[in-house]
Amino acid sequence: MEISILGSTGSIGSQTLDVIRNLNQNGYKIKVKALSANKNISLLQKQIDEFNPELVCVCDEIFADELQKNLTGIEILKGHDGLIRIAREKVSILVNAIVGFSGLKPTLEAIYAKNNIALANKESLVIAGQLVMSAAKKNNVKIIPIDSEHSAIFQALQGNDANEIDKIYLTASGGPFHKYENFDNVTVSQTITHPTWNMGQKISVDSATMINKGFEIIEAFWLFNVPLKNIKVLVHPQSLIHSMVQYKDGSIIAQLGPSDMRLPIQYALTYPLRVENNFERLDFEKSNILTFDVPNKNLIGMDLCREALEIGGTMPAVLCIANDFAVERFLRHEYSFTDIYKFIKYVMCVHQPIFNYGLKEIFELYDWIQNLSYEV
Repeated sequence: MEISILGSTGSIGSQTLDVIRNLNQNGYKIKVKALSANKNISLLQKQIDEFNPELVCVCDEIFADELQKNLTGIEILKGHDGLIRIAREKVSILVNAIVGFSGLKPTLEAIYAKNNIALANKESLVIAGQLVMSAAKKNNVKIIPIDSEHSAIFQALQGNDANEIDKIYLTASGGPFHKYENFDNVTVSQTITHPTWNMGQKISVDSATMINKGFEIIEAFWLFNVPLKNIKVLVHPQSLIHSMVQYKDGSIIAQLGPSDMRLPIQYALTYPLRVENNFERLDFEKSNILTFDVPNKNLIGMDLCREALEIGGTMPAVLCIANDFAVERFLRHEYSFTDIYKFIKYVMCVHQPIFNYGLKEIFELYDWIQNLSYEV
């Protein structure tokens, strides 16, 4: 079994390698064919030493040159073209753990190459769900979700007919501001401190604004072909139930487990098998309380995502790209927390959605929104 990982030094990528390490120690034979990173070449070097990939891509070309000096016998690729080259290389499954817009084209290129995908790059479906899912169907490619919520739904559907779904319940931790009413003075440090999961800064901000949960609504819409009105969100602070499917007969199937992303990652890599590991087990004697709440209506990220999906066309792409730039400015302390919402709403307001679109139109929108982000 050969696997390539895009975004190997990030949280999901690093945990994917931990899963592979564990599986290989338990009798599996997984070869890591390719790795990619942005700038963290010190960690990438350690991963290369351990897993000996054939191809390595460093998106930042200066760091790629630096890595090249210390390596022989491994092909070093650079920039976005390098990501595309890896995506096109035939493997058993490609893990797309890139965060943000830059993960979209590799997803499509992997599909065109008929590579099955373990998808953690939610932006691929938020920005271009129609393009991605139609291409996957045409090329007979499996897209297996890594997100804990979508993995939970995927698992709850096994052995059941998707046409019998009544509702999908996505669970959410609520983020650091679940009980807040005023966000004027919240800091970057507060925002990136997630109460449950250990995630990167960008995803932590998206979780705090509830944009991330809105993205997950859009993902669920495309992955599971469920009407938007039938996708609900419940705040579940313990983060033990990762999502639930309610069927037409009233039965609800929930997937539970520790807050450990290695579990959905392993399921994506070994699907449809369940393989033994030494990861933490859920102890009901210690974790014996399950509570639920409604989301904080003052955190409007989900509302913006539902509105964008209802409008359709390129509006979800515009929302997603605008969020990328707004979060970037927030992390640089140039935007306040509420400025993230303001910028997204402004871009959605001035955009005229395109309903017959391709990658060309998406990239043009990216450039347009990038220019807007400098002006506003």
